[in-house]
Amino acid sequence: MCGIAGFCNRQESWRSDIEIMKARMAHRGPDAEGTWVSGEEDVVLGHRRLSILDLSDTGAQPMHSHSGRYVIVYNGEIYNYRQIRQKLQREGFLPWQNGTSDTEVLLEALEAYGVRQGISLCKGMFAIALYDKKERELWLLRDRVGEKPLYYGFVGNSFVFASEIGCIAALPGFRNPVNRDVLDLYMIHGYIPAPHSIYEGIFKLEPGKLLRTKAPFREFTEETWWSMAAAAKEGQSHPFMGSRQEASEELERLLKNAVRDQMEADVPLGAFLSAGIDSTTVVSLMQSLSSRRVKTFTIGMQEREYDEAALAKQIAAHLGTEHTEWYISEKEAKEVLPKITHMFGEPFADSSQIPTFLVSRLTREHVTVSLSGDGGDELFGGYGTYASLLRAWERMRRIPQGLRCRLGRAMTAGPLAKKERNAIRGMLLSAKSIEDLYRLSDLSEPFLGKLTREAGRASCVFTDYESGFLPEEGDNLMLMDLLMYHPDDILVKVDRTAMAVSLESRVPMLDRDVVEFAWTLPFSMKYAKGTGKLVLRDVLYRYVPKEMMDRPKKGFSIPIQKWLKEPELYEWASSLLEEKKIDREGYFDPGAVRRLWEDFVERGIWRKQIWHLLQFEEWLAGEACRVGA
Repeated sequence: MCGIAGFCNRQESWRSDIEIMKARMAHRGPDAEGTWVSGEEDVVLGHRRLSILDLSDTGAQPMHSHSGRYVIVYNGEIYNYRQIRQKLQREGFLPWQNGTSDTEVLLEALEAYGVRQGISLCKGMFAIALYDKKERELWLLRDRVGEKPLYYGFVGNSFVFASEIGCIAALPGFRNPVNRDVLDLYMIHGYIPAPHSIYEGIFKLEPGKLLRTKAPFREFTEETWWSMAAAAKEGQSHPFMGSRQEASEELERLLKNAVRDQMEADVPLGAFLSAGIDSTTVVSLMQSLSSRRVKTFTIGMQEREYDEAALAKQIAAHLGTEHTEWYISEKEAKEVLPKITHMFGEPFADSSQIPTFLVSRLTREHVTVSLSGDGGDELFGGYGTYASLLRAWERMRRIPQGLRCRLGRAMTAGPLAKKERNAIRGMLLSAKSIEDLYRLSDLSEPFLGKLTREAGRASCVFTDYESGFLPEEGDNLMLMDLLMYHPDDILVKVDRTAMAVSLESRVPMLDRDVVEFAWTLPFSMKYAKGTGKLVLRDVLYRYVPKEMMDRPKKGFSIPIQKWLKEPELYEWASSLLEEKKIDREGYFDPGAVRRLWEDFVERGIWRKQIWHLLQFEEWLAGEACRVGA
């Protein structure tokens, strides 16, 4: 795990500029750093290293290919690099190897087979910058599902890229304005969907995409080298034909292979254990593959409705792991709240970012690499949202659409609309499909559309999703999440909070073979009668008793609503949402913000847009300091 950065066409200040970018992401790579510049001094690559495999200098970056034609900086891990190395050696492309790093194998594969074919061989998480000296061409590549981040765009006449948007914003002369077009999307979702970012002219490279720019580096092209939607379509067109028992056996085999590959490291390794289905499955497989006790980590909270630490401890005892738990105090958690947004570089408002950071900080005190269970909900139908949407749509579809639309209009335009609940129901009744219902459910907050001063014009893959793209309704819901919510929220949260403390997080559920196999399974093997992850549970119950896991899911959250009413955080929030300040900044309607805050303070009505606003305003305060510095 590392951080990468670079630019084209900043000849006059390249030495100081690349040092600024590398310093801004030192937490991503505290062990070493390096820089390469082209002979023309118009292409510069920078790297910060967190040493995981081959801790010697032979794994250092930037790295040159054996021929000298290519130079690479990359962030991530190639888990099947040994198999790729064997293929290269069999075919005469790698007669010797300088070290034992996956970087060297990756680089030689990209040269031997070409960028597109070479990257398709790789299983892993990665963001890559590859420069071809012969063709004077820079390539940027991102992994299949979006585990590793990569931002790019133009700052003046310079093409720039980095693992973190803050590295770009730190460049002298950066004056890209706030992207007002994405503010509506941010207020709906609590994050900014790719390819957009908070700044005009700066973008996120989407999962499974590659970008090329060639001298004089004034323009670029993008293309898809792997697609989650295409993988889903392919899996559905070639369905698994065996029984559920056979499916669980194959899933166990694939997950074991993924876990085995991701347990390879030359530094201490452990796992997050939240007591949920996903993390418990990963830890169970890790312990079954290890001759030593696996190190597991959990944080607990005093509020019982948010705490799963006691259950995690029971699971750890059953599996025989070396378990560490830490009950965080309310004071410790609250101290993080005003600081958390600056780990992300742009507004980000999933409040589980706080416990994720705290468990990462605990884990980093003991290990350098940690496996997590992320991905199970989206791949195997685990979210309660899916169950509620499927139930609601089953009821709604019994009513003819024309009648539903008339009822909806009556509830949203007539006297009935005075009640908020009726207005929301009326809007939902207009849904034409379950995918449409999912989209509309995100728009059900009455303040949406009223908060921003300008109507947003940016679109996203969630709103553009084609209804009925896959045959099964539940599969469409999962795919919608895997195309946006998972890469732009869940994986961002895990990457930024872990890397803030120089911890590498790995996600076995997102192994290419696991993902592609999951899409071959009928939805009935994932979800039935309100219960999700059926085939995944079948795997888990071979390691942990069913009765130990059969309980309501608590999630990974904090009592943010309660804390914001207590003096210290109430004062912090009130100052950020002060009406004159909001008016002066010019991004949000001050009256709408005031009513939103009053609804919460005076009437106890919590809306998630409050947290979205607080994170934006905290980010904006940091932005003002940066610009004024």
